Amino acid sequence: MTTPERQLEDQLIEKLRGLKYEYRADIRDRAALEKNFREKFETLNHVHLTDGEFQRLLDEIVTPDVFTAAHTLRNRNSFTRDDGTPLNYTLVNIADWCKNTFEVVSQLRINTDNSHHRYDVLLLINGIPAAQIELKTLGINPRRAIEQIVEYKNDPGNGYTRTLLCFV
Repeated sequence: MTTPERQLEDQLIEKLRGLKYEYRADIRDRAALEKNFREKFETLNHVHLTDGEFQRLLDEIVTPDVFTAAHTLRNRNSFTRDDGTPLNYTLVNIADWCKNTFEVVSQLRINTDNSHHRYDVLLLINGIPAAQIELKTLGINPRRAIEQIVEYKNDPGNGYTRTLLCFV
């Protein structure tokens, strides 16, 4: 007898909650994901961004290049504010990791002009998707989960190159 994917998802989320991940049932789409990231970014960096500054920040950090994304995630970065002043910021507190927020999201939908994808489980650090988990029941070859992740990533217009999902 195989366990349905939904039950696997619920069990994984409960395990993560036991590890102090906060389950965010309210994050179901791109807008909610970006709103959450903005709140976490502003709290971590003790700053309030204008809407224009936030959009420029997203434009600067979102990249399909995994090496650049990893570098941005680990290091201190600089950003020019609307008034011309620099803002030195970090996305993850490497020195004092317990000051980061850890969240889990399930069934996130990213719809673009060309695609409609649903991500089973995402792990967020300070609102940034750090890991994608694709769940499959015992009867399905695990290779199918890998193929699905690659398919999502390679689909033109998938959102990876235009959203925070570039970090997963």
